Amino acid sequence: MTELTGLRERKKKRTHETILNAALALFVEHGFDQVSITQVADAAEVSRRTLFSYFPTKEDLVTFRLSDHETESARVVRARPSGQTPLEALREHHLDALARRDPITGLTDLEPALQLFRLIMTTPSLLESMLTFKANGERALAEALRDTAGLADLPSRLAAAQVMAVVWTLALENQRRIVEGEVADDVYPDAVAAAELGFGQLARGLGVVAAEHP
Repeated sequence: MTELTGLRERKKKRTHETILNAALALFVEHGFDQVSITQVADAAEVSRRTLFSYFPTKEDLVTFRLSDHETESARVVRARPSGQTPLEALREHHLDALARRDPITGLTDLEPALQLFRLIMTTPSLLESMLTFKANGERALAEALRDTAGLADLPSRLAAAQVMAVVWTLALENQRRIVEGEVADDVYPDAVAAAELGFGQLARGLGVVAAEHP
């Protein structure tokens, strides 16, 4: 990479981050639907054309911050060591993310992450984008299971759907407690226990649901 190319890439990265920060600040203050693309562009001191070259849709200005996680489960499955099952790899990854207080687990006190969560949960179009985000992650995980675990198409899709449902439910429960005022460090033991419960149910199948109870 030449010095000039490196300079251009750094400038693009700065512009990218400036737009994201300007958008989030405006959305948090005024609401997603009340802020126009023009207002975001003006706040970031770029043209509308430049903004759209970085972010094709208004929703992308919010969901981009989560984009690295969209196919994360699939990457974990593909990168797991020989002899480790996909489910065990995903369980270990989730527990490690909880220990690191990764915002994607919902277990974080970081105000920018909380602002992002509140924004998404109160904006219908962003919630719809998150459904697409989840569907893309589920599809990628199903492909990883099919490619690396020898599962047929339907079993891989069923397994991916169950895994993603558990991971999302765990994250939403963690985030609910944090938003209601609890501290991440205090929630952590319960979050670990909930993760063990969720992955344990996945490992055992749905016997707990199918079993007869008095």
